[in-house]
Formats: sequence, structure tokens, C-alpha cells
Amino acid sequence: MTEFSNALSVLSSGMRGQGQRLRHIAENVANADTPGYRRKTITFRETVEDGRRSGAIEASPVQLKKGELPRIHDPSHPMADAQGYHDGSNVELVTEMADAREAQRSYEANLKMFEQVRRMSAELFDVLKR
Repeated sequence: MTEFSNALSVLSSGMRGQGQRLRHIAENVANADTPGYRRKTITFRETVEDGRRSGAIEASPVQLKKGELPRIHDPSHPMADAQGYHDGSNVELVTEMADAREAQRSYEANLKMFEQVRRMSAELFDVLKR
């Protein structure tokens, strides 16, 4: 039965990770027009237990996209400098939508596998009861 619980643990970590990724994507989309906002991303790494790779993942701390922010000319903006420019956001909505679709599909794949493992373990219990 430990194989089933290990599989469920690995799959649930994948769902947690993709859920976290979707939350950051939603924040990026919500702040796409916020002056000075930097895109948030996370990466995943496999966890190690007792010196062995577990198959489960954990998210890295949030990383902000580095680089120059686009300069926007809008003299009427309250954050504009003497020349009428202010820093924009480095969020690209097309990239966020593609990342959201990928995260959603990864979440759904983990969920389907989770349901399959759960069904298999329930069927195994039924066989063992006989």
C-alpha cells in the first residue's frame, strides 16, 4: 500500500505546485498595468527524502523577472518624471495566458492520475475483503 500512498503524495505535490503557479499568473495578469510591477515566476525542484529522490516536487521561492522595465511616456501620470516618463510593467499577457494553459493542463493531468490511483486502491481493498 505504500506505493499507492507514495503515488498520491507525488501527485498531490504536483497539484499544489501548479495551483501555486496559477495564483502567481493571476497576480501577474491583475497587475499587468501597474507601474513598476515585475512579473513573478516560480520553478519546481524534486524533493529528496533520506537521500533519495521522492518524485514529489516543491516550488522555489518567488522570483521576479529581472531586466529593464519599459519606459512609458505619459506626462499626466502621477509617477511621471520631469520628461513625462514612468516605468511600466514587464508582464506580457500572451506569455501569461500560455503559462496559465500549461499549468492548468498539468494540474488536470495530475488530478486524473490521482483519481486513477485512488480508484485502483479502492478496488484493491475490495479484492482483499473477499
